[in-house]
Amino acid sequence: MEKNVFVVSLGCPKNLVDTEVMLGVLGRAGYRTCATPEEAQVILVNTCGFLQSAAEEAVDEILRLGAIKEEQPGTRLVVTGCLVQRYGEELRHELPEVDLFLGTESFMEIAIRLASLDADHRPAMAELTGPLFLMDSAMPRELSTPPHRAYLKITEGCSNACSYCMIPAIRGRLRSRALDDVVAEARRLEALGVKELTLIGQDLTAYGLDFGGQGPRLPQLLIRLLAETSIPWLRMLYLYPQRITDQLLALMAENSRLVPYLDIPLQHVSPRVLKAMNRPSSEGMIDSLMVRIRRILPRATIRTTFIVGFPGETEADVEMLEHFLTTYRLDHVGVFAYSNEEGSAAASLPDHCPEAVKESRLNRLMELQAGISLAKNQGLVGTIDQVLVEGVSSETDLLLEGRLRSQAPDIDGCVYINAGECAVGDIVDLRITEAHTYDLVGEIVEEGESGL
Repeated sequence: MEKNVFVVSLGCPKNLVDTEVMLGVLGRAGYRTCATPEEAQVILVNTCGFLQSAAEEAVDEILRLGAIKEEQPGTRLVVTGCLVQRYGEELRHELPEVDLFLGTESFMEIAIRLASLDADHRPAMAELTGPLFLMDSAMPRELSTPPHRAYLKITEGCSNACSYCMIPAIRGRLRSRALDDVVAEARRLEALGVKELTLIGQDLTAYGLDFGGQGPRLPQLLIRLLAETSIPWLRMLYLYPQRITDQLLALMAENSRLVPYLDIPLQHVSPRVLKAMNRPSSEGMIDSLMVRIRRILPRATIRTTFIVGFPGETEADVEMLEHFLTTYRLDHVGVFAYSNEEGSAAASLPDHCPEAVKESRLNRLMELQAGISLAKNQGLVGTIDQVLVEGVSSETDLLLEGRLRSQAPDIDGCVYINAGECAVGDIVDLRITEAHTYDLVGEIVEEGESGL
């Protein structure tokens, strides 16, 4: 009997790692991934429940796949992840087409739970225990990324308690993996051929704070990874602004394998709004951080995200954001309209902004940043840098596609390669020949030509 599983993984890279663990568990139970839901005996949807829009996307996807499942007697529909952990029993009543629900604490039990489902297909809900799960390197994992790159999740949960965020309620407080265990998984991923390893967590700079009395341990982890692996590119997502130390920046400056890429979700720059967000809000702290980064790591790529329309945000607060963008000219910026999440501390704040105001402010900032991004990309024309070759372009099979160190997978732009010879997974020198707002065009530099 065939045992095929079709998988949809929604949300962030941290969720994707959970999906890969489930694929590893199912693989040991004899399942193999397939390309379409129509050929699957199990349809798996790993959901995001961070924002209402993500929850709606997940429900739409579940309903779409549920309709396919109903046409295939015997097929099981499994829903896992943050949406299940957040809404629990409500989903079982609202989505009867689902056979099995697993939260963020029980997803690794998927094979056992599938095997024990009732023959009458009554929806089953795994017990939603408190957040305690922490993966380790012994868990099976089947990569869903291209073989030359992978994510490595070093923490679970978050203890920052931002007023708009439901992550601590869904995923629990910070739990850091043992340093030796993280290194062990990195070595295993290197053996699989990984050229770019991206460390992920809700807040990487908090890594080790829960070890007791030692403070953050991210620099120590990086030193171990540099010493005990030879992976060419080590990237970090995401860095909490208050804990970006000179030690961390100096380590990045001294080691070319640490990609000079800083993803710092600032969320705002107005001290008044930041205080309401329960984020670092001391006057001048963010400006000081930008100055320190430029001093210690002058060629660093800086990415951030901002939330506009937070309760009580004024026109003056938005003008502060515009001034910040104009002054510091960051490389990559994402802007999101505030989402009022039920159960968050911010939901009870006064002076909520109308949706039209949020949208207007978002468009203003994105238009401003588009001009900055284009100008910065145009400044790269004629320069030579390393590019990691991803494969045939998603836009046309006449071009290859790659990424510079300044471009993180799936969230930033890319480089279209229109000349030269290379293979997927190669890291090669490339000359930038053309610039667009978010993407670049370039050609492979022949060996001995670059001078790098």
